[in-house]
Amino acid sequence: MSRPSISAFFPAYNDGGTIASMVLSALRTLRTLTDDYEVIVVNDGSVDYTAEMLEELARLFPDHVKVVTHTRNRGYGGALRSGFAHCTKELIFYTDGDAQYDVRELVKLYEALTPDVDMVNGWKIQRHDPFHRKVIGAIYNQTIKLLFGLKYKDIDCDFRLIRRHVFDKVYLESNSGVICLEMMKKIQEAGFKVAEVPVHHYHRVYGVSQFFNFRRIFNVAKGVLRLWWKLVIKKELNSVPAERLGVRAMLEPDAVGRSE
Repeated sequence: MSRPSISAFFPAYNDGGTIASMVLSALRTLRTLTDDYEVIVVNDGSVDYTAEMLEELARLFPDHVKVVTHTRNRGYGGALRSGFAHCTKELIFYTDGDAQYDVRELVKLYEALTPDVDMVNGWKIQRHDPFHRKVIGAIYNQTIKLLFGLKYKDIDCDFRLIRRHVFDKVYLESNSGVICLEMMKKIQEAGFKVAEVPVHHYHRVYGVSQFFNFRRIFNVAKGVLRLWWKLVIKKELNSVPAERLGVRAMLEPDAVGRSE
């Protein structure tokens, strides 16, 4: 049997200290799973040496590594949408570029992707973060599951393997971190089957989290409430024309066909 092709991508913001190891680990893992694969990194306006690392990786692996550059920071949702839009293979895997997840555990997701499963969602066995982040993360996870009627164990575990056809029905609009909530709600309501697999989570070894400060938490709270009003109260789950569905539709209009 032929093995499905796979796109793996990483949103990266100031991840110069970890992104090279992530890409190399992805290349090694992907070649064990398929003969047709690509690794994409979305450099979302980094101001450290992420760009230099990516330039070298693309030079060393021109057939398999692609770099998408945002000249300004678009936010986590913007980086994810850009990553999805540039993927060309049958399966799409993504995780963050900060190395808090082990790319090699993609194998576990792949094994759980049986023919009747549309997406495999990781859930953190144990969260290795400072205590305040664990508390905030637990409150966030339980609150949004209650507000949005979500049935999954872990909404904010960014370690996912998704069949490309999912995005023929699911269109993502968020540019902030609430994009994961938007995605999981729309996937659930579209009736796609989701398998869940435990994965390990590790301490951050480079850089500083962009999420856990009061301004961002306040903005996320506003974004959650807006999504709740739109998706739960108004039930506007896909308020876009059919021709705008599919992964390419998630590119910003002026960025289609090129890296910004």
